[in-house]
Amino acid sequence: MRTLPAVLERLKALPIDKEVVVVDDGSSDGSREWLDGAIAERRFPYELRLIKHERNRGKGGALITGFGAAAGEAVIVQDADLEYDPLQIAEVVRPVAEGRADAVFGSRMLSSGVRTYSRLYLAGNRFLSFLISVLFGVRMTDSYTCYKAFRAAELRRFGLVSTGFEIEAELSCKTAFLGLRFLEVPIAYSPRSREEGKKIDFRDAVKGVLKILRLRLSLRPSSFPPRSR
Repeated sequence: MRTLPAVLERLKALPIDKEVVVVDDGSSDGSREWLDGAIAERRFPYELRLIKHERNRGKGGALITGFGAAAGEAVIVQDADLEYDPLQIAEVVRPVAEGRADAVFGSRMLSSGVRTYSRLYLAGNRFLSFLISVLFGVRMTDSYTCYKAFRAAELRRFGLVSTGFEIEAELSCKTAFLGLRFLEVPIAYSPRSREEGKKIDFRDAVKGVLKILRLRLSLRPSSFPPRSR
């Protein structure tokens, strides 16, 4: 709740047509009540929609709900904290909007002076990205970035099932497996600390490795609906 109003405020300055779908994942900090008021008062000059989970379904569960509700031709994820500045969204989405890519990831690793709250987290992310690159034949530097933009028609083919942070591995692996036109662009990042609410830890890295290995062994072209034209 502390940073949510600031995120939505910054989205006002984003120079693209947009709808904002907020998934409240069973919060109890007053976020949904504040959002109900903001929507009723038309506080923001863009379409703002709120979907409420009555219980927490995890990062992946929230993303799957949000992806299913999105109506635009391009879809991107924005966390409710300010680790990622929403004003960067335009540059991440642009290659999708211009028809030059099906998926674009904002890579923290391509920017100068990578910042992170933990060297262990940085090493884990790099290892997961390396593993996906080797097993799926793609050059990927930041598989666990929040900023993943997709052509919505391609994203709908994924059939996502992961409910935890391993949703990031699933998104990355399926992007590579399906041979989507894929780009990475550098982005800035301001990491939170544990005290500020950072939740991902080494157990999520282990789950990510297992998810990547399972997907490498199980994915088949017949698992996906045909590409729309």
